[in-house]
Amino acid sequence: MYYRRILNAATASMLLLACALAASFAKSETPPNIVLIFIDDMGYADIGPFGARDFPTPNIDRLAEEGRRFTDFAVSAPVCSASRAALLTGTIHIRLGITGAYSPQAKEGIHEREMTLAELCKQKGYATAIYGKWHLGHHPKFLPLNHGFDEYHGIPYSNDMWPWHPRYHGLAPDDPKRREVYPDLPLIENDRVIDADVTAEDQKDATQWATDRALDFIDRKHKKPFFLYLPYSMVHVPLFASDAFLGKSGAGLLGDVIMELDDSVGKVVDKLHEYEIADNTLVIFTSDNGPWVSYGDHAGSAGPYREAKGTSFEGGIRVPTIFWWPGKIPANTNCDEFASTIDILPTVAKLMGGKTPNHKIDGKDIGSLLFGEPGALSPHETFPHYYQRQLQAVRNERWKLVFSHKYRSLNGREGGTGGLPVDYDQNLASLALYDLDNDPGETKNVINQYPEIYAELLDAAEEYRQDLGDRLTKTRGSGVREPGKLGPNDRRLIWY
Repeated sequence: MYYRRILNAATASMLLLACALAASFAKSETPPNIVLIFIDDMGYADIGPFGARDFPTPNIDRLAEEGRRFTDFAVSAPVCSASRAALLTGTIHIRLGITGAYSPQAKEGIHEREMTLAELCKQKGYATAIYGKWHLGHHPKFLPLNHGFDEYHGIPYSNDMWPWHPRYHGLAPDDPKRREVYPDLPLIENDRVIDADVTAEDQKDATQWATDRALDFIDRKHKKPFFLYLPYSMVHVPLFASDAFLGKSGAGLLGDVIMELDDSVGKVVDKLHEYEIADNTLVIFTSDNGPWVSYGDHAGSAGPYREAKGTSFEGGIRVPTIFWWPGKIPANTNCDEFASTIDILPTVAKLMGGKTPNHKIDGKDIGSLLFGEPGALSPHETFPHYYQRQLQAVRNERWKLVFSHKYRSLNGREGGTGGLPVDYDQNLASLALYDLDNDPGETKNVINQYPEIYAELLDAAEEYRQDLGDRLTKTRGSGVREPGKLGPNDRRLIWY
């Protein structure tokens, strides 16, 4: 590899204690609890530890002060279902055959052969629960209880997939066009619809629904190992905050919503301390992709990074991430090495002594990065960025090669207001090489200055194409698996 970041001696010395703590844990017989908090559409700069200043996030700030910020942490895809599939399986989404965001009309979902984080945890007798947004198939065979979770409460897909989607703005409430694409939004408990028509008033309480159930789950399960997955439906539009948080931020509805999420994080962490299990619990806070900027004042910020959700530029795929484990992970430190959501499953497997699946996954153990071991480097020699079955970019620790492709952009225009979006422009990206260390905003094409880097990443891209395919070059990948399919004898979850 042409370039690898070298830790200086001062940093290495500071992290020696963390290394010793990691070694100490390796001898422990008690596997850690896992709490995975997954925010929807949160931009890189939407919380205090990563740049937000218009509203406070004291509980997430505390998480960062007591934990480790990952500043170069990427999702597999800048879109809902694909990103979640990769997170839960440790596998690049394109290999799973899941490439976009499933609609209520979808007859696909996560395949039963794929091992989820919940199924990994069940190997060691963990209690498992998910409260929030699933979005990996809404029919029973795809729902969480068939993929390792003991409990589920939440919505099956995005909260805008309902008759009140902005595309129907101005239509009468009873206009039949409202339900041509999106039926009423259901609320599911385990594998049963308990409310076939989630209203706007209901959605105001969605964050609290998830948090209250999370606290109850810890009350009931704290004496044994547990995996708690909290994929909140916010800050995906339409935005909703409970009455207790409306107007609290002074920075608009988005600020109110994030402050409510921050409060929820604090309650979960406080509950861990209440039962004196914080020192044996790994809390992971991250997001599924960048902000949905066409919604303007209802969208977050990617900070210094280019573009946003739905693109393979850094604003779409680099997400704010914190790992917290008191006494194990070095407090108030940064990790600037590249890592990804697909690394969480193999890392957890190593921590608990679990076995990863026999079939291929793409994630790597990043325990050395978590614990701040001296000289620890990203385990990824290269990493691909796929969107809409296209290989749009490939990177290593420092360099990113972007291939010519179409992408959406506001081109500097303001987004919408009050929950209504503006239309994107369609741009054409040029073939370009970016030095992410010195040009994180991907503004300066240096492809002509570094032909050897270009050639190296081009070779890596061809290997990805042979394995995972590429619609841009019409390459069929040999390593792509099929998603789960709804067969003729499978029971369907019908509420409309």
